[in-house]
Amino acid sequence: MIARLAIALAVLLLWVTPASAHESRPAYLDIRELPSGQYEVLWKRPARGDQALGLSVGWPGSCSEVAAGTGRAVPGALVERGLIDCGADGLVGQRIVIEGLEGMRTDTLVRVAFGDGTAQTNLVKPSAPWVDIEGPRPALAVSGEYFVLGIEHILLGLDHLLFVLGLTLIVRGTALLVKTITAFTIAHSLTLAAATLGVVAVPQAPVEAVIALSILFLASELARQGRGEPGLTARHPWIVAFAFGLLHGLGFAGALAEVGLPSAEIPLALLTFNLGVEAGQLAFVAAVAACLWAWRRVSVAPSRWGAGASAYAIGSLAAFWLIERVTGFV
Repeated sequence: MIARLAIALAVLLLWVTPASAHESRPAYLDIRELPSGQYEVLWKRPARGDQALGLSVGWPGSCSEVAAGTGRAVPGALVERGLIDCGADGLVGQRIVIEGLEGMRTDTLVRVAFGDGTAQTNLVKPSAPWVDIEGPRPALAVSGEYFVLGIEHILLGLDHLLFVLGLTLIVRGTALLVKTITAFTIAHSLTLAAATLGVVAVPQAPVEAVIALSILFLASELARQGRGEPGLTARHPWIVAFAFGLLHGLGFAGALAEVGLPSAEIPLALLTFNLGVEAGQLAFVAAVAACLWAWRRVSVAPSRWGAGASAYAIGSLAAFWLIERVTGFV
Protein backbone atom coordinates (compact mmCIF):
# COMPACT_ATOMS: atom_id res chain seq x y z
CA MET A 1 0.00 0.00 0.00
CA ILE A 2 1.01 3.59 -0.53
CA ALA A 3 0.94 4.16 3.23
CA ARG A 4 3.57 1.48 3.74
CA LEU A 5 5.71 2.95 0.99
CA ALA A 6 5.52 6.38 2.63
CA ILE A 7 6.61 4.99 5.98
CA ALA A 8 9.48 3.08 4.35
CA LEU A 9 10.71 6.23 2.64
CA ALA A 10 10.54 8.08 5.97
CA VAL A 11 12.67 5.34 7.53
CA LEU A 12 15.23 5.68 4.76
CA LEU A 13 15.38 9.43 5.31
CA LEU A 14 16.04 8.82 8.99
CA TRP A 15 18.80 6.37 8.07
CA VAL A 16 20.73 8.80 5.93
CA THR A 17 20.74 11.50 8.63
CA PRO A 18 23.69 11.56 11.04
CA ALA A 19 21.74 9.60 13.65
CA SER A 20 22.22 5.86 13.35
CA ALA A 21 21.63 2.82 15.47
CA HIS A 22 23.07 3.19 18.95
CA GLU A 23 25.01 6.39 18.31
CA SER A 24 23.28 7.89 21.37
CA ARG A 25 25.62 6.24 23.87
CA PRO A 26 26.66 8.90 26.36
CA ALA A 27 30.13 9.52 27.69
CA TYR A 28 30.50 9.15 31.45
CA LEU A 29 32.59 11.20 33.88
CA ASP A 30 32.73 9.86 37.45
CA ILE A 31 34.50 11.99 40.08
CA ARG A 32 34.93 10.73 43.64
CA GLU A 33 36.23 12.86 46.51
CA LEU A 34 38.84 11.06 48.63
CA PRO A 35 39.52 11.60 52.35
CA SER A 36 42.69 13.49 51.33
CA GLY A 37 40.56 16.10 49.54
CA GLN A 38 41.79 14.95 46.15
CA TYR A 39 39.50 13.46 43.50
CA GLU A 40 39.63 10.10 41.78
CA VAL A 41 38.48 10.40 38.16
CA LEU A 42 37.00 7.84 35.77
CA TRP A 43 36.46 9.10 32.21
CA LYS A 44 34.62 6.78 29.84
CA ARG A 45 34.20 7.68 26.14
CA PRO A 46 32.19 5.66 23.60
CA ALA A 47 34.35 4.07 20.91
CA ARG A 48 34.06 2.10 17.70
CA GLY A 49 37.01 -0.20 17.36
CA ASP A 50 40.11 1.79 18.32
CA GLN A 51 38.49 5.17 17.65
CA ALA A 52 37.02 6.91 20.73
CA LEU A 53 34.90 10.05 20.56
CA GLY A 54 37.06 13.18 20.48
CA LEU A 55 36.00 14.47 23.88
CA SER A 56 38.15 15.74 26.75
CA VAL A 57 37.57 17.17 30.21
CA GLY A 58 38.32 20.85 30.80
CA TRP A 59 39.07 21.17 34.51
CA PRO A 60 38.86 24.43 36.49
CA GLY A 61 42.09 26.40 36.73
CA SER A 62 42.42 25.52 40.43
CA CYS A 63 42.68 21.81 39.60
CA SER A 64 45.89 20.04 38.71
CA GLU A 65 46.75 16.47 37.80
CA VAL A 66 48.35 14.48 40.61
CA ALA A 67 48.68 11.13 38.88
CA ALA A 68 48.81 10.68 35.10
CA GLY A 69 45.70 9.03 33.70
CA THR A 70 45.90 5.44 32.54
CA GLY A 71 43.58 4.19 29.82
CA ARG A 72 42.29 0.82 28.69
CA ALA A 73 39.90 -0.26 25.97
CA VAL A 74 36.71 -2.09 26.90
CA PRO A 75 33.96 -3.22 24.50
CA GLY A 76 32.50 -0.07 22.96
CA ALA A 77 34.46 2.42 25.05
CA LEU A 78 37.81 3.80 26.19
CA VAL A 79 38.15 4.11 29.97
CA GLU A 80 40.73 6.42 31.58
CA ARG A 81 41.50 6.81 35.29
CA GLY A 82 43.41 9.55 37.05
CA LEU A 83 43.78 11.66 40.20
CA ILE A 84 43.39 15.45 40.49
CA ASP A 85 43.81 18.04 43.24
CA CYS A 86 41.59 21.14 43.28
CA GLY A 87 43.04 22.87 46.31
CA ALA A 88 41.44 23.64 49.67
CA ASP A 89 38.15 24.82 48.16
CA GLY A 90 37.59 21.65 46.13
CA LEU A 91 35.23 21.44 43.18
CA VAL A 92 32.07 22.98 44.67
CA GLY A 93 31.38 26.29 42.96
CA GLN A 94 33.58 25.37 39.98
CA ARG A 95 32.68 24.61 36.34
CA ILE A 96 33.78 21.54 34.38
CA VAL A 97 33.66 21.76 30.58
CA ILE A 98 33.30 18.75 28.27
CA GLU A 99 35.46 19.94 25.40
CA GLY A 100 34.41 18.82 21.92
CA LEU A 101 30.86 17.92 23.00
CA GLU A 102 29.28 20.82 21.11
CA GLY A 103 30.09 19.08 17.82
CA MET A 104 28.69 15.69 18.85
CA ARG A 105 25.31 13.96 18.71
CA THR A 106 25.67 12.47 22.17
CA ASP A 107 25.56 13.55 25.81
CA THR A 108 27.83 13.17 28.81
CA LEU A 109 26.65 11.97 32.20
CA VAL A 110 28.66 13.60 35.01
CA ARG A 111 28.52 12.29 38.56
CA VAL A 112 30.41 13.80 41.48
CA ALA A 113 30.48 11.80 44.73
CA PHE A 114 31.42 13.98 47.71
CA GLY A 115 33.27 12.88 50.83
CA ASP A 116 30.14 13.02 53.03
CA GLY A 117 28.39 10.35 50.92
CA THR A 118 26.19 12.73 48.91
CA ALA A 119 26.41 13.09 45.13
CA GLN A 120 25.54 15.38 42.23
CA THR A 121 24.50 13.94 38.87
CA ASN A 122 23.99 15.95 35.65
CA LEU A 123 23.33 15.09 32.01
CA VAL A 124 25.48 17.46 29.95
CA LYS A 125 24.25 18.23 26.43
CA PRO A 126 26.01 19.63 23.33
CA SER A 127 23.96 22.84 23.56
CA ALA A 128 25.50 23.59 26.99
CA PRO A 129 28.67 21.47 27.28
CA TRP A 130 29.51 22.23 30.89
CA VAL A 131 28.38 21.46 34.42
CA ASP A 132 28.54 23.72 37.46
CA ILE A 133 29.37 21.77 40.61
CA GLU A 134 26.80 22.96 43.13
CA GLY A 135 26.61 19.99 45.50
CA PRO A 136 24.02 17.21 45.89
CA ARG A 137 20.90 17.42 43.70
CA PRO A 138 17.40 16.20 44.68
CA ALA A 139 16.30 12.75 43.51
CA LEU A 140 13.60 14.29 41.30
CA ALA A 141 16.19 16.22 39.28
CA VAL A 142 18.40 13.14 38.89
CA SER A 143 15.44 11.00 37.79
CA GLY A 144 14.66 13.57 35.12
CA GLU A 145 18.13 13.11 33.63
CA TYR A 146 17.68 9.35 33.32
CA PHE A 147 14.17 9.79 31.88
CA VAL A 148 15.57 12.00 29.11
CA LEU A 149 18.35 9.47 28.51
CA GLY A 150 15.74 6.73 27.97
CA ILE A 151 13.77 8.85 25.50
CA GLU A 152 16.91 9.69 23.54
CA HIS A 153 18.05 6.08 23.41
CA ILE A 154 14.82 4.77 21.89
CA LEU A 155 14.29 7.68 19.49
CA LEU A 156 17.89 7.59 18.25
CA GLY A 157 18.07 3.78 18.31
CA LEU A 158 16.86 3.16 14.78
CA ASP A 159 17.03 -0.63 15.10
CA HIS A 160 14.53 -0.74 17.98
CA LEU A 161 12.24 1.69 16.14
CA LEU A 162 12.32 -0.45 13.00
CA PHE A 163 11.16 -3.46 15.00
CA VAL A 164 8.24 -1.47 16.44
CA LEU A 165 7.50 -0.15 12.93
CA GLY A 166 7.36 -3.70 11.57
CA LEU A 167 4.88 -4.70 14.28
CA THR A 168 2.73 -1.65 13.56
CA LEU A 169 2.57 -2.45 9.84
CA ILE A 170 1.78 -6.15 10.32
CA VAL A 171 -0.81 -5.99 13.10
CA ARG A 172 -4.39 -5.28 12.07
CA GLY A 173 -6.77 -3.51 14.45
CA THR A 174 -6.14 -0.98 17.23
CA ALA A 175 -6.99 -3.38 20.09
CA LEU A 176 -4.61 -6.07 18.82
CA LEU A 177 -1.86 -3.48 18.23
CA VAL A 178 -2.22 -2.22 21.82
CA LYS A 179 -1.98 -5.81 23.08
CA THR A 180 1.09 -6.43 20.92
CA ILE A 181 2.95 -3.28 21.98
CA THR A 182 2.06 -3.98 25.61
CA ALA A 183 3.55 -7.48 25.33
CA PHE A 184 6.74 -6.02 23.83
CA THR A 185 6.90 -3.44 26.63
CA ILE A 186 6.43 -5.98 29.44
CA ALA A 187 9.04 -8.31 27.94
CA HIS A 188 11.82 -5.77 27.46
CA SER A 189 11.09 -4.26 30.90
CA LEU A 190 11.66 -7.70 32.47
CA THR A 191 15.01 -8.33 30.82
CA LEU A 192 16.11 -4.71 31.28
CA ALA A 193 15.55 -5.09 35.03
CA ALA A 194 17.12 -8.56 35.18
CA ALA A 195 20.26 -7.53 33.28
CA THR A 196 20.69 -4.21 35.10
CA LEU A 197 20.36 -5.86 38.50
CA GLY A 198 22.86 -8.57 37.53
CA VAL A 199 20.41 -11.49 37.47
CA VAL A 200 21.43 -12.33 33.89
CA ALA A 201 24.62 -11.46 32.03
CA VAL A 202 24.81 -11.73 28.24
CA PRO A 203 27.63 -10.37 26.01
CA GLN A 204 26.37 -7.24 24.28
CA ALA A 205 27.80 -7.87 20.79
CA PRO A 206 25.79 -11.08 20.12
CA VAL A 207 22.67 -9.39 21.52
CA GLU A 208 23.00 -6.52 19.05
CA ALA A 209 23.45 -8.98 16.19
CA VAL A 210 20.37 -11.00 17.12
CA ILE A 211 18.35 -7.78 17.47
CA ALA A 212 19.19 -7.08 13.82
CA LEU A 213 18.12 -10.65 13.01
CA SER A 214 14.76 -10.06 14.75
CA ILE A 215 14.13 -7.06 12.48
CA LEU A 216 15.04 -9.15 9.44
CA PHE A 217 12.51 -11.77 10.58
CA LEU A 218 9.76 -9.13 10.84
CA ALA A 219 10.67 -7.82 7.37
CA SER A 220 10.21 -11.32 5.91
CA GLU A 221 6.88 -11.64 7.71
CA LEU A 222 5.80 -8.28 6.28
CA ALA A 223 6.78 -9.39 2.77
CA ARG A 224 4.79 -12.61 3.14
CA GLN A 225 1.76 -10.70 4.33
CA GLY A 226 2.03 -8.45 1.27
CA ARG A 227 1.75 -11.57 -0.89
CA GLY A 228 -1.40 -12.64 0.97
CA GLU A 229 0.41 -15.27 3.09
CA PRO A 230 0.03 -14.25 6.77
CA GLY A 231 2.92 -15.57 8.84
CA LEU A 232 3.44 -16.28 12.54
CA THR A 233 3.52 -12.58 13.46
CA ALA A 234 0.21 -11.86 11.74
CA ARG A 235 -1.44 -14.85 13.44
CA HIS A 236 0.07 -14.45 16.93
CA PRO A 237 1.61 -10.95 17.07
CA TRP A 238 1.71 -10.55 20.84
CA ILE A 239 3.61 -13.84 21.26
CA VAL A 240 6.25 -12.77 18.73
CA ALA A 241 6.43 -9.29 20.29
CA PHE A 242 6.93 -10.75 23.77
CA ALA A 243 9.60 -13.23 22.65
CA PHE A 244 11.66 -10.64 20.81
CA GLY A 245 10.95 -8.03 23.50
CA LEU A 246 12.97 -10.12 25.93
CA LEU A 247 15.89 -9.80 23.53
CA HIS A 248 15.48 -6.05 22.99
CA GLY A 249 15.44 -5.52 26.76
CA LEU A 250 18.98 -6.87 26.91
CA GLY A 251 19.91 -4.25 24.31
CA PHE A 252 18.40 -1.48 26.45
CA ALA A 253 20.27 -2.84 29.47
CA GLY A 254 23.52 -2.66 27.52
CA ALA A 255 22.89 1.01 26.81
CA LEU A 256 22.25 1.71 30.49
CA ALA A 257 25.32 -0.28 31.53
CA GLU A 258 27.49 1.75 29.13
CA VAL A 259 26.80 4.80 31.27
CA GLY A 260 28.67 3.07 34.08
CA LEU A 261 26.28 4.05 36.86
CA PRO A 262 27.24 3.18 40.44
CA SER A 263 25.18 0.47 42.13
CA ALA A 264 23.63 2.92 44.62
CA GLU A 265 21.71 4.63 41.80
CA ILE A 266 20.65 1.56 39.80
CA PRO A 267 17.03 1.40 41.10
CA LEU A 268 16.38 5.05 40.24
CA ALA A 269 18.17 4.78 36.90
CA LEU A 270 16.33 1.57 36.01
CA LEU A 271 12.88 2.96 36.72
CA THR A 272 13.23 6.35 35.06
CA PHE A 273 15.31 5.13 32.10
CA ASN A 274 12.66 2.51 31.36
CA LEU A 275 9.88 5.10 31.67
CA GLY A 276 11.77 7.27 29.20
CA VAL A 277 12.09 4.35 26.78
CA GLU A 278 8.33 3.74 27.02
CA ALA A 279 7.51 7.42 26.50
CA GLY A 280 9.67 7.55 23.37
CA GLN A 281 8.24 4.28 22.07
CA LEU A 282 4.63 5.45 22.54
CA ALA A 283 5.42 8.73 20.80
CA PHE A 284 6.84 6.81 17.84
CA VAL A 285 3.83 4.45 17.62
CA ALA A 286 1.49 7.47 17.77
CA ALA A 287 3.42 9.18 14.95
CA VAL A 288 3.28 6.05 12.76
CA ALA A 289 -0.45 5.62 13.46
CA ALA A 290 -1.06 9.26 12.55
CA CYS A 291 0.81 8.84 9.24
CA LEU A 292 -1.19 5.72 8.39
CA TRP A 293 -4.45 7.46 9.29
CA ALA A 294 -3.57 10.44 7.08
CA TRP A 295 -2.60 8.28 4.10
CA ARG A 296 -5.80 6.25 4.29
CA ARG A 297 -7.72 9.46 3.76
CA VAL A 298 -5.76 10.46 0.68
CA SER A 299 -7.40 9.22 -2.49
CA VAL A 300 -4.41 7.73 -4.25
CA ALA A 301 -4.46 4.56 -6.33
CA PRO A 302 -2.25 1.89 -4.71
CA SER A 303 0.87 0.79 -6.51
CA ARG A 304 1.43 -2.90 -7.30
CA TRP A 305 4.91 -2.79 -5.80
CA GLY A 306 4.07 -0.43 -2.93
CA ALA A 307 2.88 -3.25 -0.63
CA GLY A 308 6.33 -4.87 -0.45
CA ALA A 309 8.45 -1.72 -0.53
CA SER A 310 8.49 -1.23 3.24
CA ALA A 311 9.39 -4.90 3.83
CA TYR A 312 12.42 -4.71 1.52
CA ALA A 313 13.52 -1.32 2.91
CA ILE A 314 13.39 -2.56 6.50
CA GLY A 315 14.92 -5.91 5.56
CA SER A 316 17.82 -4.30 3.71
CA LEU A 317 18.75 -2.16 6.71
CA ALA A 318 18.43 -5.13 9.07
CA ALA A 319 20.61 -7.32 6.84
CA PHE A 320 23.27 -4.59 6.68
CA TRP A 321 23.30 -4.27 10.49
CA LEU A 322 23.42 -8.04 10.93
CA ILE A 323 26.48 -8.37 8.67
CA GLU A 324 28.16 -5.36 10.29
CA ARG A 325 27.61 -6.63 13.83
CA VAL A 326 28.59 -10.23 13.14
CA THR A 327 31.82 -9.16 11.42
CA GLY A 328 32.49 -6.93 14.42
CA PHE A 329 32.90 -10.03 16.62
CA VAL A 330 36.47 -10.47 15.37
